[in-house]
Amino acid sequence: MNEIDQYMTQFPEAVQIRLQQVRDIILKWAPEAEEQIAYGMPGYKTHGKPLVYFAGYKNHIGFYATPSGHAQFAGELSRYKQGKGSVQFPLNEELPVNLIERMVQFRVEENAAKEH
Repeated sequence: MNEIDQYMTQFPEAVQIRLQQVRDIILKWAPEAEEQIAYGMPGYKTHGKPLVYFAGYKNHIGFYATPSGHAQFAGELSRYKQGKGSVQFPLNEELPVNLIERMVQFRVEENAAKEH
């Protein structure tokens, strides 16, 4: 069991399922991403740069795609509670899988572009 698995096991099963969904999305669109615990939560890097982070909470899943990732999808994220570079997906709603996929893809492309 790696440190991401250990992180997720501290939550109730319903939250673990959501966390695993987010993790699966990230690894699907960024299979080369480095997984690690950063800032006390699962974090991912590509090209040596932060990609996205996520975290479990009592009532929501926190998703952190850096300020640029959130700015790019501001309209679609407007219905969710947000902070700078963060969004809260409530546990009592369907996880917006398509939106998370597109945010991860955007960040993968953004990090790749910075590499050149």
